[in-house]
Amino acid sequence: MIILVAAAAENDALGKDGNLLWHLPDDFKHFKSLTSGHYIIMGRKTFETFPKPLPNRKHLIITRNVNYEAPDGCIVVNSLEAALKLSQAQEEVFVIGGGEIYSEALPFADKIELTRVHHAFEADAFFPELDLTVWELLSEVMHPADEKHQYSFTFQTWIRK
Repeated sequence: MIILVAAAAENDALGKDGNLLWHLPDDFKHFKSLTSGHYIIMGRKTFETFPKPLPNRKHLIITRNVNYEAPDGCIVVNSLEAALKLSQAQEEVFVIGGGEIYSEALPFADKIELTRVHHAFEADAFFPELDLTVWELLSEVMHPADEKHQYSFTFQTWIRK
């Protein structure tokens, strides 16, 4: 099963200048619980936003740079297709960004774990618009803004119809 995991604003904004636009600790915990123990597929720019590889996950990094060197334990590939082929034996594989990778992976995805941040932001990276004739909302859990979360957000699970 190929699962996209993303946090996107009401206007589908993901980030700007290589940075997230919000700090939501409960979303980080949710991401960790979903992806721990699994393969995660990401673009090089997304990978480079991490201070180090995320623990307890196998990183597949997509880049056009054939000379790109990633830390030990990470696998560098030159296409989404190569990443999917390397991870095909896995029961669940998580695509974690960025915007270009989400757009490329959407046609292959079986499920989307989307954190919808209830605010609109100026951004340069966006999550692709979901075609509601293809995707069905399975569940959602609302989290209000509080002292640790400047914005309210909703964990949504979408499945392909």
